[in-house]
Amino acid sequence: MTKRATVPDDEANGQESLTDVERDAGIVVDQEKIPENPSVSDSNGGAVTTEDEANGPPSDGSSPQVSGGEEGEEEAPEAKRTPFETNLIVGALCSALFLAALDVTIVTTAIPTITEEFKSPLGYTWVGSAYLLANAVAVPSWGKISDIWGRKPIMLLAVAIFWIGSLICAISTSMGMLIAGRAIQGVGGGGIVVQVNICITDLFSVRRRGIYYGVMGMVWAVASAIGPILGGVFTSQVTWRWCFYVNLPISGVGFAILFFVLKLHNPNTKVGEGLAAIDWVGSLLIIGGTLMFLFGLEFGGITYPWSSATTICLIVFGTLTVVLFYFYEKRFATYPIIPARLFRPWQNVVAFFVTFCHGIVFISGSYWLPLYFQAVLGASSLLSGLYLLPFALSLSFVSAGTGIFIKKTGKYLPGIIFGMFVLTLGFGLFVDLGSHANWPKMIIYQIIAGIGVGPNFQSPLVALQSRVNRHDVASVTSTFAFVRQLSTSISVVIGGVIFQNSMEKQYPALLAALGPDVANQLSGSSAAGNVGLVAGLQGEQGDLARAAYWHSLRNIYIFSTAWAAVGLLASPLVGSNVLSKEHKEFKTGLQSLRVEREVEARGEKGSS
Repeated sequence: MTKRATVPDDEANGQESLTDVERDAGIVVDQEKIPENPSVSDSNGGAVTTEDEANGPPSDGSSPQVSGGEEGEEEAPEAKRTPFETNLIVGALCSALFLAALDVTIVTTAIPTITEEFKSPLGYTWVGSAYLLANAVAVPSWGKISDIWGRKPIMLLAVAIFWIGSLICAISTSMGMLIAGRAIQGVGGGGIVVQVNICITDLFSVRRRGIYYGVMGMVWAVASAIGPILGGVFTSQVTWRWCFYVNLPISGVGFAILFFVLKLHNPNTKVGEGLAAIDWVGSLLIIGGTLMFLFGLEFGGITYPWSSATTICLIVFGTLTVVLFYFYEKRFATYPIIPARLFRPWQNVVAFFVTFCHGIVFISGSYWLPLYFQAVLGASSLLSGLYLLPFALSLSFVSAGTGIFIKKTGKYLPGIIFGMFVLTLGFGLFVDLGSHANWPKMIIYQIIAGIGVGPNFQSPLVALQSRVNRHDVASVTSTFAFVRQLSTSISVVIGGVIFQNSMEKQYPALLAALGPDVANQLSGSSAAGNVGLVAGLQGEQGDLARAAYWHSLRNIYIFSTAWAAVGLLASPLVGSNVLSKEHKEFKTGLQSLRVEREVEARGEKGSS
């Protein structure tokens, strides 16, 4: 195995294999002249960790042995910040992520009122979907953009776009204006999610990142849980517009803190040069392919039948476009958005797959449990949010605890395996909830499921980052976010199909007991929007309706449990890697991208 080492400036001229561009970019390449196991010591006789050890294994995916020393050849960026500055930065990042997560769920309890005010049935679907779709399609590009212009400017840009989208939503005068604002919010929200994770990568060593990723997982869980509660309070007590007004002061303060306190490398890339470096063809392919695929899932069974040419063409051509995107990135892209080398260590492919399985499962908890509480248990929208707290709180605390575990031990694999095991157990127990209220079951089962969700909110990302070179961290982070967004979108749609088909199969029984008027409103795609009717049914009619909803939701959790089990079987194959405590700042900009391409070309030439 070839080691990597940072060559000081005063010795650089003696290393013929290290180019001026590579030195200036702050990126290291394999040095053939360095011995296999160099004996390097600092002035105190302690071992100095090489760049290869500090930033992950070589491209073959093998796991190097890492010394535990904290000392490097230059002062680590972490040492340049005071604890107060660190807490201030992390707090600002948390506030931005909180708002991005909050806007996924805060509108759920406000949508009926919004739809009624604008007298537009489109709102029931598109007020929520516009944000999620824009979020998903924008995610892949944010990482590479931050490589070009630097983390701080792009983080601020994402917050600004989110702020503008929130303002448009708050002052909307039509449903079209509101949906457009939600789409702009989604683009900014996707950037916030990616840039928060990338900034943490640049701010902390790979071993310390775990605890901060755990905190971010906690923030996401809490925001998702209280979103429906806040939305209900704003809608009933003030106006639904406050679901968006609330973002303006919080994101504004976060923007100001990040502007003055966040200090990361700024390449000062010129706008024209940066625009020329963007992979426009790749961006068009991934955005177009993802949109077609998700539109097909969104339209299927609601706007158009699943067997219609529109639905089939959107899904098929969307999938083919994403495949075309992969081959274009691999063969033709100068600076690819998702480099093919991210998938070369097969452990990375497994980590992405586990992330996909986890996304499929965890969203079915926060998305479908409120429907169970409202339709089966008769809870209001506000109470359904409160009933979800055992799931959200256990998830958040375990997510933070997993980060502490990673920081203390430097191991992420135990958390991944443990999480997938408990996830399978917890969602399997949901199958036993039943059509009547059983509070011990409802609370305990949610806690177990939340414990299962928590460890894998960010652990696979730590695994992925430990196996890629420094210049690929942003790309692997945005790819991780894309896989998660895609899996959650697919899960919601497939869950909806399962629910609608299950309710449709029970239509004859509902028709015989309730009559055609009520039965039609509780069947197929109409069932999720008419849970209020169930509360008005008495005696055997109410029991039959609640049992029908429960049977349909039970099928969703059987589906989720199966995916959790598949993820559990795959999780040991993620493999382990040693996480270093060393941290050196990565220099962004076009020079780094040029070196990245040069290193990639050398690797391809060497393997040919």
